[in-house]
Amino acid sequence: MEAQLEINYADDNKPLMTNDRPQMSVAGADPPDWPPLEEVEEILGYSFADKRWLEEALTHASFRRQQEEAAAAAAGTSGGGVSYERLEYMGDCVLNLIVSREQFFRYPDLMPGDLTRLRAANVDTEKLARAALNHGLHRYLRHRKPQLGDQIEAFVEEIAEYPVHSNGLVNAPKTLADIVESLIGAVFVDSHCSVDTVWKVFKRLLEPIVEKETLRVHPVTELYEMCQKRKLRLEFKGSWKQGIDVYVNDQLAGRGNYESKKEIAQNRAAKDALDNLGKIVLLLEDGEDDQIVD
Repeated sequence: MEAQLEINYADDNKPLMTNDRPQMSVAGADPPDWPPLEEVEEILGYSFADKRWLEEALTHASFRRQQEEAAAAAAGTSGGGVSYERLEYMGDCVLNLIVSREQFFRYPDLMPGDLTRLRAANVDTEKLARAALNHGLHRYLRHRKPQLGDQIEAFVEEIAEYPVHSNGLVNAPKTLADIVESLIGAVFVDSHCSVDTVWKVFKRLLEPIVEKETLRVHPVTELYEMCQKRKLRLEFKGSWKQGIDVYVNDQLAGRGNYESKKEIAQNRAAKDALDNLGKIVLLLEDGEDDQIVD
Protein backbone atom coordinates (compact mmCIF):
# COMPACT_ATOMS: atom_id res chain seq x y z
CA MET A 1 0.00 0.00 0.00
CA GLU A 2 1.45 3.39 -0.98
CA ALA A 3 0.38 6.94 -0.24
CA GLN A 4 -0.70 9.03 -3.23
CA LEU A 5 0.15 12.70 -3.75
CA GLU A 6 -2.09 14.66 -6.13
CA ILE A 7 -0.49 17.51 -8.08
CA ASN A 8 -2.17 19.92 -10.50
CA TYR A 9 -0.49 20.47 -13.86
CA ALA A 10 -0.68 23.09 -16.55
CA ASP A 11 -1.89 22.28 -20.06
CA ASP A 12 1.61 21.38 -21.24
CA ASN A 13 1.77 18.67 -18.56
CA LYS A 14 4.47 20.47 -16.56
CA PRO A 15 4.15 21.37 -12.87
CA LEU A 16 2.61 24.83 -12.52
CA MET A 17 5.56 25.95 -10.40
CA THR A 18 7.92 25.52 -13.37
CA ASN A 19 6.44 28.23 -15.58
CA ASP A 20 7.91 31.33 -13.93
CA ARG A 21 11.27 29.90 -12.93
CA PRO A 22 14.24 32.21 -13.73
CA GLN A 23 16.50 31.24 -16.59
CA MET A 24 20.01 30.22 -15.58
CA SER A 25 23.27 29.62 -17.37
CA VAL A 26 26.78 28.96 -16.13
CA ALA A 27 28.38 28.86 -19.56
CA GLY A 28 32.01 29.82 -19.25
CA ALA A 29 31.63 30.44 -15.52
CA ASP A 30 33.08 27.30 -13.98
CA PRO A 31 36.78 26.86 -13.35
CA PRO A 32 38.32 23.77 -15.00
CA ASP A 33 38.62 21.85 -11.72
CA TRP A 34 34.83 21.62 -11.34
CA PRO A 35 33.57 18.39 -12.94
CA PRO A 36 30.58 18.53 -15.30
CA LEU A 37 27.17 18.37 -13.65
CA GLU A 38 26.11 15.56 -15.99
CA GLU A 39 28.17 13.21 -13.82
CA VAL A 40 25.70 13.82 -11.00
CA GLU A 41 22.98 12.21 -13.11
CA GLU A 42 25.12 9.07 -13.27
CA ILE A 43 25.54 9.11 -9.49
CA LEU A 44 21.81 9.53 -8.96
CA GLY A 45 20.79 7.12 -11.69
CA TYR A 46 18.36 9.78 -12.87
CA SER A 47 18.34 11.86 -16.06
CA PHE A 48 16.82 15.33 -15.71
CA ALA A 49 14.27 16.39 -18.30
CA ASP A 50 15.13 19.99 -17.47
CA LYS A 51 18.86 20.31 -16.70
CA ARG A 52 18.32 23.72 -15.13
CA TRP A 53 16.90 22.07 -12.03
CA LEU A 54 20.17 20.17 -11.62
CA GLU A 55 22.18 23.34 -12.15
CA GLU A 56 20.11 25.25 -9.62
CA ALA A 57 20.37 22.43 -7.07
CA LEU A 58 24.17 22.62 -7.14
CA THR A 59 24.56 26.41 -7.07
CA HIS A 60 25.42 27.88 -3.67
CA ALA A 61 24.24 31.41 -2.89
CA SER A 62 27.84 32.63 -2.65
CA PHE A 63 28.57 31.57 -6.24
CA ARG A 64 25.43 32.91 -7.85
CA ARG A 65 25.54 36.13 -5.85
CA GLN A 66 29.07 36.90 -7.02
CA GLN A 67 28.15 36.30 -10.67
CA GLU A 68 24.91 38.27 -10.54
CA GLU A 69 26.36 41.21 -8.64
CA ALA A 70 29.18 41.52 -11.15
CA ALA A 71 26.71 41.38 -14.06
CA ALA A 72 24.36 43.82 -12.33
CA ALA A 73 27.17 46.27 -11.68
CA ALA A 74 28.11 46.19 -15.35
CA ALA A 75 24.49 46.65 -16.43
CA GLY A 76 23.60 49.18 -13.76
CA THR A 77 20.81 47.00 -12.32
CA SER A 78 20.24 45.23 -9.02
CA GLY A 79 21.63 41.71 -8.58
CA GLY A 80 19.80 38.72 -7.13
CA GLY A 81 20.47 35.36 -8.63
CA VAL A 82 19.12 31.89 -8.04
CA SER A 83 20.72 29.44 -5.64
CA TYR A 84 19.75 26.03 -4.29
CA GLU A 85 17.90 27.49 -1.29
CA ARG A 86 14.37 27.09 -2.66
CA LEU A 87 15.06 23.54 -3.83
CA GLU A 88 16.62 22.76 -0.46
CA TYR A 89 13.40 23.90 1.20
CA MET A 90 11.36 21.69 -1.12
CA GLY A 91 13.73 18.76 -0.67
CA ASP A 92 13.54 19.00 3.11
CA CYS A 93 9.73 18.79 2.95
CA VAL A 94 9.75 15.90 0.47
CA LEU A 95 12.41 13.95 2.37
CA ASN A 96 10.39 14.13 5.58
CA LEU A 97 7.32 12.99 3.65
CA ILE A 98 8.88 9.99 1.93
CA VAL A 99 10.70 8.77 5.05
CA SER A 100 7.53 9.21 7.13
CA ARG A 101 5.48 7.34 4.52
CA GLU A 102 7.98 4.48 4.36
CA GLN A 103 8.12 4.07 8.13
CA PHE A 104 4.38 4.48 8.64
CA PHE A 105 3.62 1.44 6.49
CA ARG A 106 6.73 -0.51 7.49
CA TYR A 107 5.99 -0.29 11.22
CA PRO A 108 2.17 -0.35 11.62
CA ASP A 109 2.40 -0.79 15.41
CA LEU A 110 4.97 1.92 16.11
CA MET A 111 3.69 4.94 18.04
CA PRO A 112 4.11 8.53 16.75
CA GLY A 113 6.90 9.38 19.20
CA ASP A 114 8.97 6.40 18.08
CA LEU A 115 8.23 7.13 14.42
CA THR A 116 9.39 10.71 14.92
CA ARG A 117 12.70 9.61 16.46
CA LEU A 118 13.21 7.07 13.69
CA ARG A 119 12.54 9.65 10.99
CA ALA A 120 14.89 12.16 12.65
CA ALA A 121 17.71 9.62 12.60
CA ASN A 122 17.32 9.23 8.82
CA VAL A 123 17.08 12.90 7.89
CA ASP A 124 19.42 14.68 10.32
CA THR A 125 22.34 16.82 9.16
CA GLU A 126 25.02 14.21 9.80
CA LYS A 127 23.11 11.48 7.97
CA LEU A 128 22.66 13.64 4.86
CA ALA A 129 26.20 15.05 5.03
CA ARG A 130 27.59 11.51 5.07
CA ALA A 131 25.50 10.65 2.01
CA ALA A 132 26.84 13.67 0.12
CA LEU A 133 30.40 12.77 1.09
CA ASN A 134 30.07 9.04 0.37
CA HIS A 135 28.86 9.70 -3.17
CA GLY A 136 31.15 12.66 -3.86
CA LEU A 137 28.28 15.08 -4.44
CA HIS A 138 30.17 17.93 -2.76
CA ARG A 139 32.64 17.99 -5.66
CA TYR A 140 29.94 19.37 -7.97
CA LEU A 141 28.80 22.28 -5.81
CA ARG A 142 29.39 25.69 -7.41
CA HIS A 143 30.33 27.98 -4.54
CA ARG A 144 32.58 30.77 -3.33
CA LYS A 145 32.86 29.55 0.25
CA PRO A 146 36.58 29.14 1.08
CA GLN A 147 36.01 27.62 4.52
CA LEU A 148 33.91 24.74 3.15
CA GLY A 149 36.96 22.69 2.20
CA ASP A 150 38.37 22.93 5.73
CA GLN A 151 34.98 22.02 7.22
CA ILE A 152 34.75 18.92 5.04
CA GLU A 153 38.29 17.83 5.92
CA ALA A 154 37.54 18.22 9.64
CA PHE A 155 34.31 16.25 9.20
CA VAL A 156 36.13 13.41 7.41
CA GLU A 157 38.63 13.18 10.27
CA GLU A 158 35.93 13.23 12.95
CA ILE A 159 33.71 10.54 11.42
CA ALA A 160 36.61 8.12 10.94
CA GLU A 161 35.91 6.95 14.49
CA TYR A 162 32.20 6.43 13.76
CA PRO A 163 31.66 4.39 10.54
CA VAL A 164 27.85 4.70 10.51
CA HIS A 165 26.78 7.64 12.70
CA SER A 166 28.37 9.51 15.62
CA ASN A 167 25.01 10.01 17.33
CA GLY A 168 25.59 13.70 17.94
CA LEU A 169 29.33 13.65 18.68
CA VAL A 170 30.64 15.39 15.53
CA ASN A 171 29.82 18.61 13.69
CA ALA A 172 28.53 17.90 10.19
CA PRO A 173 28.78 20.78 7.67
CA LYS A 174 25.23 21.88 6.93
CA THR A 175 26.18 22.69 3.34
CA LEU A 176 26.77 18.98 2.67
CA ALA A 177 23.29 18.13 3.91
CA ASP A 178 21.87 21.03 1.89
CA ILE A 179 23.25 19.47 -1.31
CA VAL A 180 21.27 16.26 -0.74
CA GLU A 181 18.08 18.14 0.10
CA SER A 182 18.37 20.45 -2.91
CA LEU A 183 18.90 17.48 -5.22
CA ILE A 184 15.85 15.78 -3.72
CA GLY A 185 13.89 18.95 -4.45
CA ALA A 186 15.25 19.05 -7.99
CA VAL A 187 14.32 15.44 -8.76
CA PHE A 188 10.88 16.00 -7.22
CA VAL A 189 9.93 18.96 -9.42
CA ASP A 190 11.63 17.54 -12.52
CA SER A 191 9.73 14.25 -12.17
CA HIS A 192 6.35 16.05 -12.06
CA CYS A 193 6.34 15.85 -8.27
CA SER A 194 6.62 12.07 -8.06
CA VAL A 195 7.40 10.99 -4.51
CA ASP A 196 7.88 7.42 -5.75
CA THR A 197 10.61 8.55 -8.14
CA VAL A 198 12.36 10.50 -5.38
CA TRP A 199 12.32 7.51 -3.03
CA LYS A 200 13.61 5.18 -5.74
CA VAL A 201 16.51 7.55 -6.49
CA PHE A 202 17.52 8.52 -2.97
CA LYS A 203 16.89 5.37 -0.93
CA ARG A 204 20.11 3.90 -2.31
CA LEU A 205 22.06 7.09 -1.59
CA LEU A 206 20.84 7.23 2.01
CA GLU A 207 21.70 3.64 2.86
CA PRO A 208 22.18 2.23 5.40
CA ILE A 209 18.68 3.31 6.42
CA VAL A 210 18.28 3.43 10.21
CA GLU A 211 15.73 0.80 11.20
CA LYS A 212 13.80 0.35 14.44
CA GLU A 213 16.29 -2.30 15.53
CA THR A 214 19.34 -0.10 14.88
CA LEU A 215 17.98 3.19 16.24
CA ARG A 216 20.19 4.65 18.95
CA VAL A 217 19.33 7.23 21.59
CA HIS A 218 21.43 10.39 21.83
CA PRO A 219 23.90 10.30 24.76
CA VAL A 220 22.24 13.08 26.79
CA THR A 221 18.82 11.41 26.52
CA GLU A 222 20.27 8.00 27.35
CA LEU A 223 22.12 9.35 30.38
CA TYR A 224 19.01 11.08 31.73
CA GLU A 225 16.97 7.90 31.29
CA MET A 226 19.57 5.73 33.02
CA CYS A 227 19.94 8.15 35.94
CA GLN A 228 16.17 8.40 36.37
CA LYS A 229 15.89 4.61 36.34
CA ARG A 230 18.54 4.33 39.08
CA LYS A 231 17.22 7.42 40.93
CA LEU A 232 20.54 9.21 40.55
CA ARG A 233 20.93 12.98 40.57
CA LEU A 234 22.36 14.32 37.30
CA GLU A 235 23.90 17.74 36.73
CA PHE A 236 25.76 19.42 33.86
CA LYS A 237 28.21 22.19 34.81
CA GLY A 238 30.61 24.49 33.01
CA SER A 239 30.89 26.66 29.92
CA TRP A 240 30.62 24.60 26.75
CA LYS A 241 33.47 26.53 25.10
CA GLN A 242 35.84 25.63 27.94
CA GLY A 243 34.29 22.25 28.66
CA ILE A 244 31.25 20.67 30.27
CA ASP A 245 31.44 18.44 33.35
CA VAL A 246 28.80 15.86 34.22
CA TYR A 247 28.12 15.04 37.86
CA VAL A 248 26.16 12.03 39.09
CA ASN A 249 25.22 12.37 42.76
CA ASP A 250 27.94 15.04 43.05
CA GLN A 251 30.52 12.61 41.65
CA LEU A 252 32.36 13.80 38.51
CA ALA A 253 31.34 11.25 35.89
CA GLY A 254 32.34 12.72 32.54
CA ARG A 255 33.76 15.63 30.59
CA GLY A 256 33.33 16.93 27.07
CA ASN A 257 34.10 19.98 24.98
CA TYR A 258 33.51 21.36 21.51
CA GLU A 259 34.24 25.03 20.97
CA SER A 260 31.81 25.70 18.15
CA LYS A 261 28.65 23.89 19.26
CA LYS A 262 27.09 23.47 22.70
CA GLU A 263 25.00 20.41 21.79
CA ILE A 264 28.07 18.45 20.72
CA ALA A 265 29.94 19.39 23.90
CA GLN A 266 27.00 18.13 25.97
CA ASN A 267 26.75 14.92 23.97
CA ARG A 268 30.46 14.23 24.38
CA ALA A 269 30.29 14.86 28.11
CA ALA A 270 27.25 12.59 28.39
CA LYS A 271 28.95 9.86 26.34
CA ASP A 272 31.99 10.04 28.64
CA ALA A 273 29.69 9.79 31.66
CA LEU A 274 27.86 6.80 30.18
CA ASP A 275 31.20 5.04 29.69
CA ASN A 276 31.99 5.66 33.36
CA LEU A 277 28.52 5.16 34.82
CA GLY A 278 29.05 1.55 35.82
CA LYS A 279 32.12 2.47 37.85
CA ILE A 280 30.32 5.46 39.36
CA VAL A 281 27.40 3.29 40.52
CA LEU A 282 29.78 0.80 42.13
CA LEU A 283 31.62 3.58 43.98
CA LEU A 284 28.37 5.09 45.19
CA GLU A 285 27.14 1.70 46.39
CA ASP A 286 30.42 1.16 48.27
CA GLY A 287 30.33 4.68 49.69
CA GLU A 288 33.70 5.56 48.15
CA ASP A 289 34.73 9.01 46.86
CA ASP A 290 37.48 7.96 44.44
CA GLN A 291 37.73 10.15 41.34
CA ILE A 292 36.80 8.41 38.09
CA VAL A 293 37.49 11.30 35.72
CA ASP A 294 40.86 13.05 35.83
